[in-house]
Amino acid sequence: MSDVAAVTARIERESSFLRTVVQEVERVIVGQRKLLDSLLIGLLADGHVLLEGLPGLAKSMAVESMAGALGGTFRRIQFTPDLLPSDLLGTQVFNPKSGEWSVREGPVFANFVLADEINRAPAKVQSALLEAMQERQVTLAGETRPLPRPFLVLATQNPVEIEGTYPLPEAQIDRFMLKVVVEYPTREEEPRIIERMVRITEQPRVRAVATPQDVLAARALVDEVHVDPKILTYVVDLVFATREPAQAGLPALSSLLLYGASPRASIALVRAARAHALLQGRGYVTPHDIKAVAMEVLRHRVITTYEAEAEGLSSESVVQDILDAVPVP
Repeated sequence: MSDVAAVTARIERESSFLRTVVQEVERVIVGQRKLLDSLLIGLLADGHVLLEGLPGLAKSMAVESMAGALGGTFRRIQFTPDLLPSDLLGTQVFNPKSGEWSVREGPVFANFVLADEINRAPAKVQSALLEAMQERQVTLAGETRPLPRPFLVLATQNPVEIEGTYPLPEAQIDRFMLKVVVEYPTREEEPRIIERMVRITEQPRVRAVATPQDVLAARALVDEVHVDPKILTYVVDLVFATREPAQAGLPALSSLLLYGASPRASIALVRAARAHALLQGRGYVTPHDIKAVAMEVLRHRVITTYEAEAEGLSSESVVQDILDAVPVP
Protein backbone atom coordinates (compact mmCIF):
# COMPACT_ATOMS: atom_id res chain seq x y z
CA MET A 1 0.00 0.00 0.00
CA SER A 2 3.02 2.24 0.43
CA ASP A 3 3.50 2.34 -3.36
CA VAL A 4 -0.13 3.45 -3.80
CA ALA A 5 0.34 6.13 -1.13
CA ALA A 6 3.46 7.36 -2.93
CA VAL A 7 1.59 7.56 -6.24
CA THR A 8 -1.27 9.42 -4.54
CA ALA A 9 1.20 11.93 -3.10
CA ARG A 10 2.75 12.45 -6.54
CA ILE A 11 -0.69 12.91 -8.07
CA GLU A 12 -1.56 15.60 -5.55
CA ARG A 13 1.74 17.33 -6.21
CA GLU A 14 2.14 16.99 -9.99
CA SER A 15 -1.42 17.12 -11.32
CA SER A 16 -2.57 20.26 -9.53
CA PHE A 17 -2.34 22.09 -12.85
CA LEU A 18 -5.49 20.23 -13.97
CA ARG A 19 -7.58 22.09 -11.40
CA THR A 20 -6.11 25.35 -12.66
CA VAL A 21 -7.01 24.36 -16.23
CA VAL A 22 -10.61 23.63 -15.27
CA GLN A 23 -10.91 26.91 -13.36
CA GLU A 24 -9.57 28.81 -16.38
CA VAL A 25 -11.97 27.09 -18.79
CA GLU A 26 -14.88 27.80 -16.45
CA ARG A 27 -14.18 31.51 -16.89
CA VAL A 28 -15.71 31.00 -20.34
CA ILE A 29 -17.88 27.88 -20.05
CA VAL A 30 -20.80 27.92 -17.62
CA GLY A 31 -21.77 24.51 -16.31
CA GLN A 32 -20.98 21.49 -18.51
CA ARG A 33 -18.60 20.17 -15.84
CA LYS A 34 -19.23 16.60 -16.96
CA LEU A 35 -18.18 17.56 -20.49
CA LEU A 36 -14.97 19.17 -19.20
CA ASP A 37 -14.15 16.14 -17.03
CA SER A 38 -14.72 13.83 -20.01
CA LEU A 39 -12.39 15.91 -22.18
CA LEU A 40 -9.70 15.68 -19.49
CA ILE A 41 -10.22 11.92 -19.14
CA GLY A 42 -9.81 11.47 -22.88
CA LEU A 43 -6.72 13.67 -22.84
CA LEU A 44 -5.08 11.87 -19.90
CA ALA A 45 -6.00 8.39 -21.15
CA ASP A 46 -4.82 9.18 -24.70
CA GLY A 47 -8.24 8.45 -26.15
CA HIS A 48 -10.32 10.39 -28.65
CA VAL A 49 -13.77 11.71 -27.80
CA LEU A 50 -17.01 11.80 -29.79
CA LEU A 51 -19.36 14.58 -28.71
CA GLU A 52 -23.04 14.30 -29.54
CA GLY A 53 -25.44 17.13 -28.87
CA LEU A 54 -27.67 19.75 -30.40
CA PRO A 55 -26.16 22.96 -31.81
CA GLY A 56 -25.45 25.78 -29.38
CA LEU A 57 -24.43 23.69 -26.36
CA ALA A 58 -20.82 24.98 -26.28
CA LYS A 59 -19.21 21.81 -27.64
CA SER A 60 -16.80 23.65 -29.92
CA MET A 61 -16.18 26.42 -27.39
CA ALA A 62 -15.34 23.90 -24.67
CA VAL A 63 -12.79 22.16 -26.88
CA GLU A 64 -11.20 25.43 -28.01
CA SER A 65 -11.08 26.75 -24.44
CA MET A 66 -9.47 23.55 -23.18
CA ALA A 67 -6.82 23.75 -25.91
CA GLY A 68 -6.14 27.39 -25.07
CA ALA A 69 -5.77 26.71 -21.35
CA LEU A 70 -3.32 23.88 -22.06
CA GLY A 71 -1.24 25.99 -24.45
CA GLY A 72 -1.60 23.49 -27.29
CA THR A 73 -2.25 24.06 -30.96
CA PHE A 74 -5.90 23.89 -32.00
CA ARG A 75 -7.47 23.33 -35.41
CA ARG A 76 -11.14 23.20 -36.27
CA ILE A 77 -12.20 21.33 -39.40
CA GLN A 78 -15.74 21.80 -40.66
CA PHE A 79 -16.68 18.52 -42.30
CA THR A 80 -18.69 18.88 -45.51
CA PRO A 81 -19.66 16.46 -48.31
CA ASP A 82 -17.06 17.93 -50.68
CA LEU A 83 -14.12 17.56 -48.26
CA LEU A 84 -11.15 15.53 -49.52
CA PRO A 85 -8.59 13.54 -47.49
CA SER A 86 -5.87 15.96 -48.65
CA ASP A 87 -7.85 18.84 -47.09
CA LEU A 88 -7.37 17.05 -43.80
CA LEU A 89 -3.94 15.44 -43.99
CA GLY A 90 -2.05 17.76 -46.34
CA THR A 91 -0.67 17.53 -49.84
CA GLN A 92 2.32 18.18 -52.08
CA VAL A 93 2.71 21.69 -53.47
CA PHE A 94 4.79 22.60 -56.53
CA ASN A 95 6.89 25.77 -56.40
CA PRO A 96 7.28 27.07 -59.97
CA LYS A 97 10.18 29.36 -58.97
CA SER A 98 12.37 26.62 -57.56
CA GLY A 99 10.90 23.81 -59.63
CA GLU A 100 10.61 21.68 -56.49
CA TRP A 101 7.81 19.95 -54.68
CA SER A 102 7.22 20.53 -50.99
CA VAL A 103 4.83 19.05 -48.46
CA ARG A 104 2.15 21.24 -46.91
CA GLU A 105 0.84 19.69 -43.73
CA GLY A 106 -2.90 19.71 -43.19
CA PRO A 107 -4.88 20.85 -40.14
CA VAL A 108 -4.65 17.40 -38.57
CA PHE A 109 -1.13 18.35 -37.44
CA ALA A 110 -2.21 19.91 -34.15
CA ASN A 111 -2.52 18.92 -30.50
CA PHE A 112 -6.30 19.38 -30.52
CA VAL A 113 -8.33 18.69 -33.65
CA LEU A 114 -12.03 19.47 -33.63
CA ALA A 115 -13.79 17.48 -36.35
CA ASP A 116 -17.04 19.43 -36.50
CA GLU A 117 -20.01 17.37 -37.74
CA ILE A 118 -17.84 14.43 -38.72
CA ASN A 119 -20.82 12.56 -40.14
CA ARG A 120 -21.22 15.15 -42.94
CA ALA A 121 -18.05 14.03 -44.74
CA PRO A 122 -17.91 10.92 -46.97
CA ALA A 123 -16.39 7.65 -45.82
CA LYS A 124 -13.00 8.28 -47.47
CA VAL A 125 -12.43 11.41 -45.37
CA GLN A 126 -13.70 9.75 -42.20
CA SER A 127 -11.31 6.85 -42.77
CA ALA A 128 -8.36 9.21 -43.33
CA LEU A 129 -8.99 10.90 -39.99
CA LEU A 130 -9.58 7.65 -38.13
CA GLU A 131 -6.32 6.21 -39.49
CA ALA A 132 -4.46 9.24 -38.16
CA MET A 133 -6.23 8.77 -34.82
CA GLN A 134 -5.16 5.14 -34.59
CA GLU A 135 -1.60 5.39 -35.89
CA ARG A 136 -0.76 8.89 -34.57
CA GLN A 137 1.03 9.49 -37.86
CA VAL A 138 0.32 10.49 -41.46
CA THR A 139 2.05 9.39 -44.67
CA LEU A 140 2.58 12.24 -47.14
CA ALA A 141 4.53 11.87 -50.38
CA GLY A 142 5.84 8.51 -49.22
CA GLU A 143 7.17 9.97 -45.97
CA THR A 144 5.77 9.09 -42.55
CA ARG A 145 5.22 12.16 -40.38
CA PRO A 146 4.38 11.78 -36.69
CA LEU A 147 1.56 13.87 -35.30
CA PRO A 148 2.18 16.24 -32.37
CA ARG A 149 2.01 14.95 -28.84
CA PRO A 150 -0.39 15.02 -27.19
CA PHE A 151 -2.78 14.43 -30.09
CA LEU A 152 -6.50 14.43 -29.39
CA VAL A 153 -9.38 14.32 -31.85
CA LEU A 154 -12.73 15.57 -30.65
CA ALA A 155 -15.49 14.93 -33.16
CA THR A 156 -19.03 16.28 -32.99
CA GLN A 157 -22.22 15.10 -34.57
CA ASN A 158 -25.79 16.32 -34.49
CA PRO A 159 -28.16 13.59 -33.26
CA VAL A 160 -31.30 14.93 -34.98
CA GLU A 161 -30.20 15.83 -38.51
CA ILE A 162 -29.68 12.79 -40.76
CA GLU A 163 -30.33 14.32 -44.18
CA GLY A 164 -27.12 14.72 -46.15
CA THR A 165 -25.00 12.81 -43.63
CA TYR A 166 -22.76 9.75 -43.79
CA PRO A 167 -23.24 7.95 -40.46
CA LEU A 168 -20.06 6.51 -38.99
CA PRO A 169 -19.96 2.69 -39.17
CA GLU A 170 -19.85 0.91 -35.84
CA ALA A 171 -16.26 -0.23 -36.46
CA GLN A 172 -15.17 3.39 -36.87
CA ILE A 173 -17.16 4.69 -33.91
CA ASP A 174 -15.36 2.04 -31.85
CA ARG A 175 -12.12 4.01 -32.40
CA PHE A 176 -13.39 6.70 -30.04
CA MET A 177 -12.62 5.95 -26.42
CA LEU A 178 -15.57 7.99 -25.14
CA LYS A 179 -18.90 9.06 -26.53
CA VAL A 180 -20.19 12.04 -24.56
CA VAL A 181 -23.80 13.17 -24.85
CA VAL A 182 -23.93 16.93 -24.19
CA GLU A 183 -27.12 17.99 -22.43
CA TYR A 184 -28.94 21.32 -22.10
CA PRO A 185 -27.79 23.63 -19.28
CA THR A 186 -29.92 23.84 -16.15
CA ARG A 187 -32.40 26.62 -15.49
CA GLU A 188 -29.97 28.13 -12.96
CA GLU A 189 -27.06 28.07 -15.43
CA GLU A 190 -28.90 29.66 -18.37
CA PRO A 191 -29.03 33.23 -16.94
CA ARG A 192 -25.30 33.05 -16.17
CA ILE A 193 -24.60 31.97 -19.74
CA ILE A 194 -26.60 34.89 -21.11
CA GLU A 195 -24.93 37.37 -18.77
CA ARG A 196 -21.44 36.15 -19.67
CA MET A 197 -21.88 35.88 -23.43
CA VAL A 198 -24.37 38.66 -24.27
CA ARG A 199 -21.65 41.30 -24.75
CA ILE A 200 -20.31 41.61 -28.27
CA THR A 201 -17.01 43.41 -27.68
CA GLU A 202 -15.95 41.82 -24.37
CA GLN A 203 -16.08 38.08 -24.90
CA PRO A 204 -14.22 36.14 -22.17
CA ARG A 205 -10.97 34.49 -23.24
CA VAL A 206 -8.89 31.78 -21.63
CA ARG A 207 -5.19 32.10 -20.87
CA ALA A 208 -2.58 29.39 -21.24
CA VAL A 209 -2.03 28.07 -17.70
CA ALA A 210 -0.28 24.80 -18.62
CA THR A 211 1.71 23.22 -21.42
CA PRO A 212 1.38 20.05 -23.52
CA GLN A 213 4.41 18.72 -21.63
CA ASP A 214 2.37 18.90 -18.42
CA VAL A 215 -0.21 16.63 -20.06
CA LEU A 216 2.44 14.11 -21.11
CA ALA A 217 3.82 14.06 -17.56
CA ALA A 218 0.30 13.50 -16.18
CA ARG A 219 -0.16 10.58 -18.59
CA ALA A 220 2.89 8.93 -17.04
CA LEU A 221 1.16 9.29 -13.67
CA VAL A 222 -1.99 7.65 -15.06
CA ASP A 223 0.05 4.54 -15.88
CA GLU A 224 1.09 4.32 -12.23
CA VAL A 225 -2.46 4.35 -10.83
CA HIS A 226 -3.00 0.97 -9.18
CA VAL A 227 -5.67 -1.40 -10.51
CA ASP A 228 -6.54 -4.30 -8.21
CA PRO A 229 -7.15 -7.72 -9.83
CA LYS A 230 -10.72 -7.61 -8.45
CA ILE A 231 -11.28 -4.42 -10.46
CA LEU A 232 -10.01 -6.13 -13.60
CA THR A 233 -12.42 -9.00 -12.97
CA TYR A 234 -15.26 -6.48 -12.56
CA VAL A 235 -14.36 -4.88 -15.91
CA VAL A 236 -14.34 -8.28 -17.63
CA ASP A 237 -17.70 -9.14 -16.04
CA LEU A 238 -19.22 -5.91 -17.37
CA VAL A 239 -17.91 -6.38 -20.89
CA PHE A 240 -18.87 -10.06 -21.06
CA ALA A 241 -22.37 -9.14 -19.86
CA THR A 242 -22.75 -7.14 -23.08
CA ARG A 243 -21.86 -10.26 -25.08
CA GLU A 244 -23.53 -13.00 -22.99
CA PRO A 245 -26.22 -11.28 -20.91
CA ALA A 246 -27.92 -14.55 -19.97
CA GLN A 247 -24.81 -15.75 -18.12
CA ALA A 248 -24.80 -12.46 -16.21
CA GLY A 249 -28.34 -13.09 -14.98
CA LEU A 250 -29.97 -10.90 -17.64
CA PRO A 251 -31.68 -13.35 -20.04
CA ALA A 252 -34.19 -10.69 -21.09
CA LEU A 253 -31.38 -8.75 -22.79
CA SER A 254 -30.36 -11.63 -25.06
CA SER A 255 -32.91 -10.73 -27.72
CA LEU A 256 -32.14 -7.02 -27.42
CA LEU A 257 -28.37 -7.15 -28.01
CA LEU A 258 -26.99 -7.61 -31.51
CA TYR A 259 -23.31 -7.09 -30.69
CA GLY A 260 -21.48 -6.57 -27.43
CA ALA A 261 -18.34 -4.63 -26.62
CA SER A 262 -14.92 -5.73 -27.90
CA PRO A 263 -11.67 -6.07 -25.93
CA ARG A 264 -10.95 -2.47 -26.93
CA ALA A 265 -13.78 -1.54 -24.55
CA SER A 266 -12.13 -3.43 -21.68
CA ILE A 267 -8.86 -1.59 -22.28
CA ALA A 268 -10.66 1.75 -22.56
CA LEU A 269 -12.58 1.14 -19.32
CA VAL A 270 -9.39 0.58 -17.33
CA ARG A 271 -7.52 3.48 -18.90
CA ALA A 272 -10.44 5.90 -18.47
CA ALA A 273 -11.00 4.72 -14.89
CA ARG A 274 -7.33 5.35 -14.09
CA ALA A 275 -7.64 8.88 -15.50
CA HIS A 276 -10.83 9.43 -13.48
CA ALA A 277 -9.06 8.27 -10.31
CA LEU A 278 -6.21 10.70 -11.00
CA LEU A 279 -8.69 13.57 -11.41
CA GLN A 280 -10.08 12.60 -8.00
CA GLY A 281 -6.56 12.73 -6.52
CA ARG A 282 -6.26 8.98 -5.89
CA GLY A 283 -3.50 6.54 -6.77
CA TYR A 284 -5.84 3.55 -7.09
CA VAL A 285 -9.01 2.65 -9.01
CA THR A 286 -12.29 1.91 -7.23
CA PRO A 287 -15.52 0.42 -8.63
CA HIS A 288 -16.92 3.96 -8.55
CA ASP A 289 -14.31 5.00 -11.11
CA ILE A 290 -15.40 2.17 -13.39
CA LYS A 291 -19.07 3.09 -13.07
CA ALA A 292 -18.31 6.78 -13.59
CA VAL A 293 -16.82 6.16 -17.04
CA ALA A 294 -18.66 2.98 -18.10
CA MET A 295 -21.57 4.67 -19.85
CA GLU A 296 -19.37 6.88 -22.02
CA VAL A 297 -17.07 3.95 -22.85
CA LEU A 298 -19.82 1.43 -23.64
CA ARG A 299 -22.81 3.34 -25.03
CA HIS A 300 -21.43 3.44 -28.60
CA ARG A 301 -20.02 -0.08 -28.47
CA VAL A 302 -23.23 -1.91 -27.55
CA ILE A 303 -25.40 -2.46 -30.61
CA THR A 304 -29.08 -3.21 -30.01
CA THR A 305 -31.48 -5.17 -32.23
CA TYR A 306 -34.51 -3.93 -34.13
CA GLU A 307 -36.62 -5.51 -31.40
CA ALA A 308 -35.02 -3.22 -28.84
CA GLU A 309 -35.65 -0.21 -31.06
CA ALA A 310 -39.29 -1.28 -31.44
CA GLU A 311 -39.60 -1.37 -27.66
CA GLY A 312 -37.98 2.06 -27.37
CA LEU A 313 -34.89 0.71 -25.61
CA SER A 314 -31.57 2.43 -26.33
CA SER A 315 -28.03 1.19 -25.83
CA GLU A 316 -27.83 3.48 -22.79
CA SER A 317 -30.71 1.71 -21.07
CA VAL A 318 -29.12 -1.68 -21.80
CA VAL A 319 -25.77 -0.55 -20.40
CA GLN A 320 -27.50 0.83 -17.30
CA ASP A 321 -29.27 -2.51 -16.75
CA ILE A 322 -25.90 -4.26 -16.93
CA LEU A 323 -24.29 -1.80 -14.50
CA ASP A 324 -27.15 -2.37 -12.06
CA ALA A 325 -27.01 -6.18 -12.36
CA VAL A 326 -23.29 -7.03 -12.33
CA PRO A 327 -22.07 -7.39 -8.72
CA VAL A 328 -19.60 -4.80 -7.53
CA PRO A 329 -16.46 -6.21 -5.86
